[in-house]
Amino acid sequence: MAAVARSASTSSNPAVNTAGSETHNGGEEDGQNLWSSILSEVSTHSRSKLPSGKNVLVMGEDGAGKTTLIAKLQGIEEYMKGRGLEYLYFSVHDEDIDDLTRCNAWILDGDLYHKGLQKFAVSTDSLSDTVVLFVVDMSRPWTSLDSLQKWASVIREYIDKLKIPPEVMKEMEQKLVKQFQEYADPGADLTVSPQRRNPSVPDGDDESIVLPLGENTLTHNLGVPVIVVCTKCDAISSLEKEHDYKDEHFDFIQLHIRRFCLQYGAALIYTSMKENKNLDLLYKYIVHRLYGFPFNSPAQIVEKDAVFIPAGWDNEKKIAILHENFQSLKAEDNFEDIIVKPPVRKFVHEKEIAAEDDQVFLIKLQSLLAKQPPVAAGRPVDATNRGPGGSPRTPVRSGSSNVASVMPVAANAKKIDPNMKAGTTSEGVLANFFNSLLSKKTGSPGAGGGSPAGGGSCVPGSAKKSVQKLGLTDVQAELDRISSKPDTEASSPATPTSPAEDDES
Repeated sequence: MAAVARSASTSSNPAVNTAGSETHNGGEEDGQNLWSSILSEVSTHSRSKLPSGKNVLVMGEDGAGKTTLIAKLQGIEEYMKGRGLEYLYFSVHDEDIDDLTRCNAWILDGDLYHKGLQKFAVSTDSLSDTVVLFVVDMSRPWTSLDSLQKWASVIREYIDKLKIPPEVMKEMEQKLVKQFQEYADPGADLTVSPQRRNPSVPDGDDESIVLPLGENTLTHNLGVPVIVVCTKCDAISSLEKEHDYKDEHFDFIQLHIRRFCLQYGAALIYTSMKENKNLDLLYKYIVHRLYGFPFNSPAQIVEKDAVFIPAGWDNEKKIAILHENFQSLKAEDNFEDIIVKPPVRKFVHEKEIAAEDDQVFLIKLQSLLAKQPPVAAGRPVDATNRGPGGSPRTPVRSGSSNVASVMPVAANAKKIDPNMKAGTTSEGVLANFFNSLLSKKTGSPGAGGGSPAGGGSCVPGSAKKSVQKLGLTDVQAELDRISSKPDTEASSPATPTSPAEDDES
């Protein structure tokens, strides 16, 4: 009965029924709109939040500065270097939505023994959210090209082992090609850029035709963005001073690195941790490639230690500009033949010699000096040839003492060298004079009798005759020979007085 009455009353008042149903339907619609707006707001807010799980895989040789580079990006000064696989991070802040997230940074050891640790840094699911950094040490430029090729083969081998479905891998590669082709310089008009797009296409047509890639462009497509970071570029000045590097050598290095980057579709940036050069630029570019942040920095190729070439800007024609600076080099030269590792200077360990005692050294020196003959003025000197005063001149002679001081000569007396070059000096004249006197053997001046007992100055007749007979002729001949020389000095020695003249006086 209750159900019938409810139906009857309802049927008897259709207006009330209609109004009630309209009110009920309107309430439901308002509720649905409210929930829709809430869900829409939540979904929009969730989509605007920065994604997490982005990765940067850093690879390079030991000592290239990988850990220091990431620590600088993180903004820390004190850090500890590890082995195998290091983990660091740097913060990413979006000021527009006031959101903050962390970007993971995995640093692989420079020893190939640890290359299997890549699996802990990059997986099949996170490969599409990864950027690979190849770090090159510019203080050792002779290792740069080999290092790039080695680590590129390591990451390629690892990606092949991930067994990513072919369609997914192809999609990642096409995305990289599209980003490379659609690159435009900041501020440039895409519709009139002849480098990447067809200018004949109208502005309203969204399907613009991109130009094909060059012959050597993206021939090694890894499917992930690649950045080549040259560290320690402040060492360029040291290379110029110590190893005589010229500008053409640095252009030659840049030429081969840019060719490598073109093959892998990689960006190139020169940094210096010591001078804090291009570190902010590197951070902005990494965030741009991973999170899609706007990036408005143009390419930089003027300064040789601050090069920056974003992916998509470079091509073969731009690289060929470097050929103009080559004078003694050629672009076709092998990298290993031009950029040669300098020879290693080996430190020779010499045997240490202990110095002997001073007294022992002086005793040895004294014994050596004792064995040598006495030397004066470069020639041996006989003490018997000199007078009491050490002068080569004869003392003043008078009477028989004159003969006694000159004529006696020892049997073993040495002659003064007459050929000695004495020029026109009196010393040479005296040498010739005394040599002529020494050439005659005479007897003792006392053979013919000494001075009288009374101290008279007269010489006995027998002594006077023997002196005249033995020495007068030779002395006179020598005096004549000396006086006949035109270059004889005025200060020639006085002519000795003959015994005969003394006797006459």
